[in-house]
Amino acid sequence: MSSKKLGRPLSDNPKSKKIEIRVDQEILSKLDVSAEKLNMSRSSVVRKGIEKVFDELQK
Repeated sequence: MSSKKLGRPLSDNPKSKKIEIRVDQEILSKLDVSAEKLNMSRSSVVRKGIEKVFDELQK
């Protein structure tokens, strides 16, 4: 039997840091609609938003 482990492959950029935020129902609804329309997870939409704000600040 092989010594390889089963499961997901290791990531080149593991997302090991976790943040928790408080939002109202309106923001949560906007996040869910955005995630659904973009076919992305909530986390991916939040990361994309952070990148977009950061890029704007670099201009």
